[in-house]
Amino acid sequence: MLCTLSPLGPGAAGQPPRHGAGGDGHGPGLRGGGGAGWLRFFSLYFFFFPAILGKARAGAGGRMRPLLCCLGIAALLGRSLACPSACSCSAKKNGRLLAECAYKELLEVPRGLSPNVSILTLSANRIGWLRRGAFAEVPEVQSLWLGYNQIGAVEPGAFALLAQLKNLDLSHNKITDFPWQDLRNLSGLQILKMNNNRLAGLPRDAFHALKDLRSLWLNDNQLTTLAEGTFDKLPSLSQLQIFNNPFNCSCKVFWLKRWTESTSVSITKGGATLCVAPGRLKGRAVTDIPEHHCVAPSVQLTYLSNLDNSVTYDGLTLTLHCSVAGSPPPEIRWKIQTSSRGVEINGPTVARDGNAKQSQERFLVFKNGTMAIPRFSKEDEGIYTCLAVNDVGTREVSVNVALAGSENPAEDLLQDDPQASQLGGQSCYKGDEMDPSGAGEKLVIVYHMPRESKSKAGGAVPHVQLGTLLLALGIALSW
Repeated sequence: MLCTLSPLGPGAAGQPPRHGAGGDGHGPGLRGGGGAGWLRFFSLYFFFFPAILGKARAGAGGRMRPLLCCLGIAALLGRSLACPSACSCSAKKNGRLLAECAYKELLEVPRGLSPNVSILTLSANRIGWLRRGAFAEVPEVQSLWLGYNQIGAVEPGAFALLAQLKNLDLSHNKITDFPWQDLRNLSGLQILKMNNNRLAGLPRDAFHALKDLRSLWLNDNQLTTLAEGTFDKLPSLSQLQIFNNPFNCSCKVFWLKRWTESTSVSITKGGATLCVAPGRLKGRAVTDIPEHHCVAPSVQLTYLSNLDNSVTYDGLTLTLHCSVAGSPPPEIRWKIQTSSRGVEINGPTVARDGNAKQSQERFLVFKNGTMAIPRFSKEDEGIYTCLAVNDVGTREVSVNVALAGSENPAEDLLQDDPQASQLGGQSCYKGDEMDPSGAGEKLVIVYHMPRESKSKAGGAVPHVQLGTLLLALGIALSW
């Protein structure tokens, strides 16, 4: 007894395959629910011929084997050839399936797909949202075409399980937001089409996991800016489309001009990547942003000393001043790292009227870039960093501050820093400036002078009370 798998009727063995609706060329057994058709065939076979089963049970073991073979193959075919009624499925040479479900007025991803589908076409339907796990039935899919639908919402996890995906088309939809974290699992993705949607922004690291990505389509969206580094970590990228977006050509996208000038990536219609704002640049290509409008920050850090009798605060006061330049004007931020804690200050802590704003920190930061630390002590030793930040970039410079004692600090100051001898009656002086490039770090020793300290000659140190005395050693720790 042989196991025959050819279905009855048109398209059976010995007849040419049908190329009807769906154009799969594999006869009715695979068109529009082919796997289910095989199951129906075997169900009817065993329903109408129970005697065969009885004879098989009563006969020799050898007679049972063909029936078991048929049952096993039927079960496998039912699983591997499952195809929703709205789709046309056809087998490929490698045993994978193509599921063609385009132009079917579908409102959601159909269920009942075979798990070994490698190409799933759902283009030109009316799908409005993609739920979490929408493609859980096809974990081995490699190409997924969803263009020309009405997709406006995509739940996190909709694509996260498709680790073998290589081609993803979401173009011509209504997507305003996307679960970018899903892309972290799609490291083999090669083509990503998200053009003609309503995307208004992208995370800087949205594509950083896509090491094999070759083609990225982002044109015809609502992108006004792109964060610097968006296309970093894409070593395989060869084609990029970002035209027809309403870019605001502030200095936030100036990096894009420099990147396009240096990259080997082919930027389709680069001349059509135009500025919509500001008014003076409207209609100009992003690559034509004048360089003089955008200047990276420069920063200098100086330390100040109080050498007269006036002391604003009790005890030692460390005073640092950060000078910045750039276009647009940089913001000044501070980072302080001591042995016990780290502090970040992103703006002034002293109001215009001179009163300190409510804060648990005692670091006094003024709008002009000056920082004062009253009652400076050993606990405040550490690295003080000034950062200059604007839309073009960030620069920083640091100084390492330590506290030490001295019996005759004025004499030490004259010996180690000749500039101090020219101070006269000035209340403060400008010490060595940091490297304008912002690189490096210097060491500043703050000398604490006891109120009763004496000079080597036995006299009191004139015009010096408990206050702040900074000695610049000018030791470059790193450049």
